[in-house]
Order: sequence, then C-alpha cells, then structure tokens
Amino acid sequence: MLTKESSIFVTGHKGLVGSAIMRTLQSRGITRLLTASRDELDLRDQWSVSKWFEEHRPDYVIHVAGKVGGIWANSKYPADFLYDNMLIHSTVLRAACDSKVKKLLYLGSSCIYPRDCPQPIKEEYLLTGPLEKTNYAYAIAKIAGLLSCQAYREQYGCQFISAMPTNLYGPNDNFHPENSHVLPALIRRFHEAKISNSTSVTIWGTGTPLREFLHVDDLAEACLFLIENYNEADPINIGTGIDLTIRELAETIRELVYPDCSIDFDTTKPDGTPRKQLDISKLKALGWEPSINLKDGVKQTYEWYQNSNWNNNETTQITAEAEVAEKK
Repeated sequence: MLTKESSIFVTGHKGLVGSAIMRTLQSRGITRLLTASRDELDLRDQWSVSKWFEEHRPDYVIHVAGKVGGIWANSKYPADFLYDNMLIHSTVLRAACDSKVKKLLYLGSSCIYPRDCPQPIKEEYLLTGPLEKTNYAYAIAKIAGLLSCQAYREQYGCQFISAMPTNLYGPNDNFHPENSHVLPALIRRFHEAKISNSTSVTIWGTGTPLREFLHVDDLAEACLFLIENYNEADPINIGTGIDLTIRELAETIRELVYPDCSIDFDTTKPDGTPRKQLDISKLKALGWEPSINLKDGVKQTYEWYQNSNWNNNETTQITAEAEVAEKK
C-alpha cells in the first residue's frame, strides 16, 4: 500500500497524465514525490537515467512519459515516435530493475490492439492481428514496453505491471493544431470558430469511427488503485466501457463551446481505426469504475482551456489575423 512516507517517481509529470497523477497523490497527502523535467533528465539516455535512480532511489515508479500525438503527427513522424518511445521505456525499466524499486506501473495505450479486433477489446486480443497503419510505430513501441515489463518479471522477479488506457482528455491536455488528439483538437477548433465568428468547423474523416474517452483524473485514480491492488504479468485495460462516434463527440463539444456553427466532414482525410472500445470487466471485477461522465469532463476541460496559455496565446493570434483580414 502507498503511504505518506512512500517515495514515488512520476515520469512525464508535467503532461496530461503525469500532472493528474501528481494531483491525486498530493490529495492523498503523499509528499515524497520525485520528478525530473526534460531539461533535468533525458529519459532516452541510459547513463543519465541510471545515475538519477541511484541518487534518488524511488520506492515506486509510475511511468507515463512518452512522445504522443494524433493521426497527423503519427503519420508524419513514425521514426521519431518509435525511437523516442522505445528508448524512454527501455532506460526507465532497466534503471528501476537495477535499483530494486518496489513496484512499477507502465502505461501503454489502447492503440496497441489490432485494427480490426472484436469489440469490446479484451486484453487477450493483443498481438492477434495487424495494427492500424496511421499509428503503427507508436503502437509497436508501446507493445515493446509492456512486453519488457513481463520480461523483467520473468528474468529478475521485478514487480512491474502494465495497463492500457483508452483515449484520454482533461486539464493540461495538448491543444496543438497539428499534434493533438481528437477531443482537445475539437475543443480548439470550435473555440477558434467562436472567436472568429466562423459559420462552420471542418473535421477530418467521415465522423463514423467510434471512440471511448476517459477523463485523466479517473485514470489517475485507476493507476493508484492498480499500484495497490494488482500484481499480474498480464496487462489490464483502463476505460469507461462506453463509446460514441466522432460525429457525436463533435456535436457534444459544439453544444458546449459554439452551438451556432455547423459541422463539415472532410472525407478525403483518414478515419483511423473504425472502433476502439475497451472491455474493462477485469478492472471492474477488482472493484474500480470511472466516476466522471463525458459531458461534465468536456465542460471542465473547456473551462481549463479558456484559462490556459493555449487560449491566451491563440486568441491573440486569431484576433490579429482577423484584423489583418479586415484591413485587406
């Protein structure tokens, strides 16, 4: 069990998932939280990572750091996604083993499952078919990470566990116009349309793919639950067990952000995997379920976005562009 005296290293602590885990740990009164920014520690460098572990000796590691992005970024930079993510998990797992941490949780991703596997997706469907081409490099790296956890358990007896979250969203998400995932990308597009008084928002694909979304605060709670209640070699799914179409997601966000605009679908752009709904029966049987519904979670995320640097920076840019257009 985690205690207030436990020292916990959260990799990627400034990102979407890492920051949520930090908030959750702090809410429990756990103060021995170990972090390292990119400037302080390059997780791709084995010597630096091993030296850091020797100096700090964490009891637990929650390994969430990684290079992430949406369809566009994964399609454009497959070599970078493969290289960075392979190294990031390799160095941390080796150092955690050498320093004899009590337990490590490695987070994979639902994109590691075959493109056309049966729905909802059970953990045993892993490696039973071809991957989705638009994010195969990222998926391969994540698969290697969870298999590495199993290998360290088998060879060294390390208490390494792995989990596969579904699509995530929430405070501290990435709203970059090219590198973000679908939900934050839609929040940004509808917000930009609202600021510029556009009459429509264009969305990639047909709008028919089905996706499942989990609020990152729910994921953080699930991670701590697994640290305390799960110790099997097999990975475990984390999700809601509920999905909806991209069209339905877009309509939900439109109603919260900018109800007056219409939605256009660019069918020349790829859809990605047709459906990715996780079977979470294994996690539910252990006693955990999510608590934040999608509408409330999107509302909270949009409120965070409006007060963030993402919005402050882009609003200034959009306003300036509109003024230039008017002068022309």
